[in-house]
Amino acid sequence: MRLIYPACFYPSEDGYTVVFPDLPGCVTEGDTLPEAMDMAIDAASGWLLSEVEENKQLPKATNIKNVIPNEYENGFVSLIGVDLDEYSQKHGNKAVKKTLTIPAWLNTIAEENNVNFSQVLQSALKDQLGI
Repeated sequence: MRLIYPACFYPSEDGYTVVFPDLPGCVTEGDTLPEAMDMAIDAASGWLLSEVEENKQLPKATNIKNVIPNEYENGFVSLIGVDLDEYSQKHGNKAVKKTLTIPAWLNTIAEENNVNFSQVLQSALKDQLGI
């Protein structure tokens, strides 16, 4: 799902602050304009994914023509594109089903001991990956 939201960019001595009028509390910063753009994409993606994972309805994007940045901060408006499917694959908490094979004897002992296979696999993967 590709989404586009307007973002207000405010330059400062330290770089840029980015605010999304349609995404309450979604604010980020960058030392340079390209970094601020990258950070804006990441912040909006995370905000939107969180809403989707909580089964909340995503806000409608305001028409860029109707977004007016704070005139006292020399801001400007730009559209930020988000590929929520791609972001979700990398960062989402949605469970993914995996099929695996283990010896029957190991399965029997694990089941007798009420082992949670998903939890064990997640722990082992995190350990293996140093996470």
